[in-house]
Amino acid sequence: MKKTVIAALLLAASLARAATLPDALAAYDAGDLKTAARGFAESARRGEALGHFNLAMMHLRKELPGASDAKAWQLLRRAAAQRLALAENALGEMIEQGRRGRPDPQAACGWFEQAAEHGNSDGALAVATCYYLGRGRAQDMVQAHRWYLEAAKAGDVGAQYLVASMFETGLGVAADERLARYWYDAAAKNGDDAAKAKLKAMQAADAAT
Repeated sequence: MKKTVIAALLLAASLARAATLPDALAAYDAGDLKTAARGFAESARRGEALGHFNLAMMHLRKELPGASDAKAWQLLRRAAAQRLALAENALGEMIEQGRRGRPDPQAACGWFEQAAEHGNSDGALAVATCYYLGRGRAQDMVQAHRWYLEAAKAGDVGAQYLVASMFETGLGVAADERLARYWYDAAAKNGDDAAKAKLKAMQAADAAT
């Protein structure tokens, strides 16, 4: 009987610990930063990537006593070691913003590319820009189109317009007017005025032929 009670208590304690991260997130959303920080710290101690990540974000936003970029970097590296794309993208942003010493475009693009490869749309947009501008990567319009397309599929309106333009002009991809129209339309529906104007111009050209 005693063993059964102990097992039940251990299970209850385990379930309580498992709820810590969602509770911490709820506390953060409610503005209770102290409770959120405790929950994220406990999650991080359990080795959970999202615990490391969220605690790092509180350091970066200066929402903790003694908050530091150095501690944020350490926590993000732990989360990135578990292939958390959010953390990989955040590491790239820290480098790009000069929050890890002098900005290093090549290193920043490396983290953005890892994040993109692990499904992060912000990382896809950032690494696409690295290739498009030739900043931190050799200029490569094929790679730029590849990653802008991933960001466009995730709903980024700027990426949708750029992908449409690249399909229209054949920059980094075979020209395809049908796909250009498709992505201009997607950007227009998301409120991009330039895309709306572009569609009208294309429709006017159609009417004139």
